[in-house]
Amino acid sequence: MKKIYVLDTNVLLQDPRALFQFEDNEVVIPAVVLEEIDAKKRYMDEIGRNARHVSKILDSFRCEGKLHEGVPLENGGTVRVELNHRSFHYLKETFMDMTNDNRILAVAMNLQTEQEAGDNPKKVCIVSKDALVRVKADALGIKAEDFLSDRVTEYDNVYKGKIYADVPVGLLDVFYEKQTLPVSALEKESLNPHQFVILKDALGTPASAVGKVDETGKMVKPFAVDLEHVWGIKPRNVEQKMALELLLRDEIQVVTLTGKAGTGKTLLSLAAGLLQTEDMGKYNKLLVARPVVPMGKDIGFLPGEKEEKLRPWMQPVFDNLEYLFNAKKPGEIDKILAGMGSIQVEALTYIRGRSIPDQFIIIDEAQNLTKHEVKTILTRVGEGSKIVLMGDPGQIDHPYLDELNNGLAYVVEMFKQEAISGHVKLEKGERSGLAQLAADLL
Repeated sequence: MKKIYVLDTNVLLQDPRALFQFEDNEVVIPAVVLEEIDAKKRYMDEIGRNARHVSKILDSFRCEGKLHEGVPLENGGTVRVELNHRSFHYLKETFMDMTNDNRILAVAMNLQTEQEAGDNPKKVCIVSKDALVRVKADALGIKAEDFLSDRVTEYDNVYKGKIYADVPVGLLDVFYEKQTLPVSALEKESLNPHQFVILKDALGTPASAVGKVDETGKMVKPFAVDLEHVWGIKPRNVEQKMALELLLRDEIQVVTLTGKAGTGKTLLSLAAGLLQTEDMGKYNKLLVARPVVPMGKDIGFLPGEKEEKLRPWMQPVFDNLEYLFNAKKPGEIDKILAGMGSIQVEALTYIRGRSIPDQFIIIDEAQNLTKHEVKTILTRVGEGSKIVLMGDPGQIDHPYLDELNNGLAYVVEMFKQEAISGHVKLEKGERSGLAQLAADLL
C-alpha cells in the first residue's frame, strides 16, 4: 500500500535529494517548509547551499506540472507542495502555539484525518530529523520516522578496519615462517586492502600474531613499519601500532582514524607527520586543520588578527605540539613553529579553492564535517600529499549530523575497498585512567 510522507524542513536541509528516496509513494512538502528553506537560502554555509539546491530542484519540477497538484517522479512516486490542510482544529487543544513545527504537524494530522474518512486510505507518515517533532507526532497518533537514507551504514556494520580470526596454531607457524598468509586460509569473506587481522590460536593458547592485508586484498603480511618510537612517541597498544603502520606507509594516501577521546589519534598523527616532514623530508609541509564548530554555546566574535582568532579553536593541536616539542614555557611553541616554518595550523574555513601538493595533511575533528565538506577537502589534495582524517563519531556538535551520516563515516565507508586508503578504530584510551573511565562511563 502506498503511503504519504510529509517532510520536515531539516530533512531537505540535510539531504536536498531526499525527495527521491521514497520509492513510489507520495511526498508532501508543507508550505511552511518552503518558507523555512527560503529563510536559509542566503546562508553562506552548508545549510544555505542545501537550501539553494532544494530550491532549484523544486523549480525544475514546475516544468513537469503544477506543484500544488502533484508532479510525477522517475521512481513512480509524486511530490507536491501542500497549500491546504493547514487548519489547527485538531491541534488547538494539544499544541496551541502556531510554531512552524506545529504547522507541519497540523498538515500531517489533517491529511491523516482526510485519508481515514476515504474509501482507500493511505497511511500518513511524518519524516523529521527532529526527535521532538517525532515525539509530538506519536502523541497525536501520527506515524513518525527519522530520515535514515543519508546514513552510510547500519549501527552493527560500522567498519573498524580490523578483525579477529581464530586459526589453527599451524597457520600461525606458517605466518611467522613465510611472513605471509593467504586471506582464503582464514575462512573469511573477502577482506579490504590494508585491513588489520589479529590471528589467535583457535585452541585458546596465548599464541597470536598481527598482520595487515596487502593492497590486493588477497594476502596477510606482517607490519612493514618497525620503529620503536616516532618523534619520541612510543605506541602503547596494538591499535596504536596499527595507526602508525597506516600513517608511515607511503602507498597509503588516505588514512582515517576513529576512536574515543584519549586514544592517541591526534598525537600519533602529528608525530608521524613531523617525522616524515622534518626528518625524512618526504613532504614539504605539515598542514593541520580542524572545523570551526563549537561544543556548546558559541563564545561570539573574537578580537585580533586571523591567527589570534583561530588560536582558541586550534588550541588542542597546539597542546599536542607542546608535548611533542617538550615546550613548557609560555609562548615557546609559537617561537619553535615560527622558526621551523614547515608546520601550518589553520581552520578549514580557508581551504576552499586551494591546491595542496607535497604536504602531510591532518584534519582533526572530521566527524563534524558534512559529506559535501569532506569531498571539498579531499579534492584539494594535490600530487605527493597524504591526508589523515580523524575524529570521534560519538562526539558530534553539528546540529544535522549523527554517528552514521557525518563526513568522517562517509569517507571510511566509501574508501574502505580502495588500495590507497586505510582505516583503524582505536578503542583503548591512553591519555589517563580518568580519561578512559570518563569515556566509558559518561
